[in-house]
Amino acid sequence: MERISDKDLEIVIKQLKRGVSNVLSVCHRCSYGFPTVILSYPIRDGVPFPTIHYLTCPYLTKEISRLEEKGLIAEFEKRIKSDEALRKAYENAHKEVINKRLSLLSKDDERWVGLLSVVGTGGIRDFTAVKCLHLHVADYLAGINNPVGKQVYESLNQKECSDALCSRF
Repeated sequence: MERISDKDLEIVIKQLKRGVSNVLSVCHRCSYGFPTVILSYPIRDGVPFPTIHYLTCPYLTKEISRLEEKGLIAEFEKRIKSDEALRKAYENAHKEVINKRLSLLSKDDERWVGLLSVVGTGGIRDFTAVKCLHLHVADYLAGINNPVGKQVYESLNQKECSDALCSRF
């Protein structure tokens, strides 16, 4: 895995409008070449940090927030509880994230395996809950077979900004 470059890290900090301390690499980029999803180490400042894929693209973050405001989280939770195939696929996505997260741990951090192996993406314990759509889109764009992330991303009419917003950073 290639470590994040200083330039990418600078862009991510500006995208998120805050510092970051546990970024490992860029998992996905937009067509302009800017980071859209980062991979984070599962321990931050000595404590477990279960979110390994983080959506950084300001455009996608804004568009997905609009979907959340329309009640899409509740809709997905209802569908997950009533659709067995969706529920199994969603549960498998959580397991895929768990396996990837555990594979990132160093020997020094193996004491956290127990805790980090029972929570899914974003620290979700109930694999029928959808905490936030950004998590799932980030997982999907990072290569996780996440049905919620896929459906949310595919529902967007426009997948990225039209003006290379991050070039201004």
